[in-house]
Amino acid sequence: MNSEKKFFSKIGFNYLILAIAAIIFQILIINIIGRTQPIYLNDINIITVISSICNYILPFPIFYWLMKRIDSEKLEKQSINIKTFISYTAITITLMWIGNIAGLIITNLLSGAIQNDIANPVQELINSTDLILNLIVISFIAPIFEEILFRKFLIDRTIKYGANVSIVLSAIVFALFHGNLNQFFYALLMGGFFAYIYTKTGKIKYTIILHIIVNFMGSVVSLFVAQAAMNIQTAITPIDAAILLIYLLILFSSFIIGILGLIKFRPKRLEIGLKTIFLNYGMICFIGFFIIEIIRQALF
Repeated sequence: MNSEKKFFSKIGFNYLILAIAAIIFQILIINIIGRTQPIYLNDINIITVISSICNYILPFPIFYWLMKRIDSEKLEKQSINIKTFISYTAITITLMWIGNIAGLIITNLLSGAIQNDIANPVQELINSTDLILNLIVISFIAPIFEEILFRKFLIDRTIKYGANVSIVLSAIVFALFHGNLNQFFYALLMGGFFAYIYTKTGKIKYTIILHIIVNFMGSVVSLFVAQAAMNIQTAITPIDAAILLIYLLILFSSFIIGILGLIKFRPKRLEIGLKTIFLNYGMICFIGFFIIEIIRQALF
């Protein structure tokens, strides 16, 4: 195995260890609580907090130590103006909806083929947990940690092989790490776009803010919109009508700006081959682990 394959193999194993560490921490904490205060395991809000701690906070020092052993490079810092940021926001929202539609089509087709409904774990979480908890965990904690884990740590170490390599790798690792088909497609598109922004600006704050915006729309705003849509079926009120109208205007304007922004992008050749990036022991193990997880989640 050449040096480049060894490098990407190490990256793959590090992200695999991150995933396994999160699972181990979750099993340990759930078992401890189950033995001491089992009643807490019936509370979806407590389960959500435990999941957040196990997925992000507890494995973070382990992953940080692993990635610190790989040389990194500082990206050149470049600020963007408000017009560019608005365009990036519109593109993010557009990619989110394109990815969501693709995910719905694929999961519905597969559900029919396997005669089994493929659940959307995140949507179930959003609908079941407390609104404030959604705001804290999904809209703030998840974007901050995910941008650091899947953009900064990854791109700072892979940028030496070219921005396009970093973008593709970040998108695929991020999408697979979600572990389910419903999120895979929009995570793939947005992950690639966030990676592009970070390689262009060198500032992780931009992608964190964009990630917060899109998660906030999906976890908090969507609940108010869904409730307004339900209310309006029985009686039209000015507040419900205003919520739906504002939401539709935001989506429509974002879609127009987003499509116009996406037209400017042109696919570029990778600086090194896909075989070098993905056909190595670490990446094969990482990808295989999450393919099994996606299949398990779809079937059971």
